Amino acid sequence: MTDSILKVENISLAFGGVKALTDVSFEVPRGSVFSIIGPNGAGKTSMLNCVSGRYQPNSGNVIFNDKIVTNLRPNDRADLGMGRTFQNLALFGHMSVLDNIMVGRHHLLKNNWLTGPLYWASPAQKEELAHRRYCEEIIDFLEISHIRKSVAGTLSYGLRKRVELARAMALKPKLILLDEPMAGMNLEEKEDMARYILDLNEEFGITVVMIEHDMSVVMDISHQVMVLDFGKKLMSGLPDEVMADPHVKRAYLGIEDDEEEAANTVEEREAS
Repeated sequence: MTDSILKVENISLAFGGVKALTDVSFEVPRGSVFSIIGPNGAGKTSMLNCVSGRYQPNSGNVIFNDKIVTNLRPNDRADLGMGRTFQNLALFGHMSVLDNIMVGRHHLLKNNWLTGPLYWASPAQKEELAHRRYCEEIIDFLEISHIRKSVAGTLSYGLRKRVELARAMALKPKLILLDEPMAGMNLEEKEDMARYILDLNEEFGITVVMIEHDMSVVMDISHQVMVLDFGKKLMSGLPDEVMADPHVKRAYLGIEDDEEEAANTVEEREAS
């Protein structure tokens, strides 16, 4: 098995005449936090949709744990250990927090419609208790014990984001795809979420691929960063290297080459 948990090879995706992704390739090292950045419309979410199986690319391959998964359905990829959160919350608003998280364990259930009705006389009860214990561990880890019985739809936006992360963790994934996990949060909520992402990466050993617009967060917690612009890969590398690249500054931060040169000239004069 290679050191890369995910390989994307020459992925292209088009909707009619609109090219969302063009020949994009990258690798995600096992055990890393890998961030995808770029301006709105750059193809970031389309890339996650190709990786998770929601979109079928026109060409190219997605390789997860040395297995080609390009043609697998999303639930089959979940069975292999791929979790996902969404930019727009996808919780069951009428269900409790605990029940939402338990949904994430559904694909791991071994009992079926035959043994389920015999709940008290079959292994179904023991299996449910084991899954519930694991979910309670996640609830403790994300510090949401106080809302475990609350209806998900009544919670604040920041807490619902945390619950969605909990449900993705309940899959027991080897790789988790996070689509703007801190969008719409205040500073305190962002700091908490960044800490949880680091902890799930370090303590649970989960590899993270994350789309995020907050560059301070990206710089603080990412091991590697890839930049997309108009569906094409600009570059990838260490956070400092990526953010120092003039093409990235121009595409993502809106800094033109002449502005950068002028800024560098001012810094040199001040230093002298």
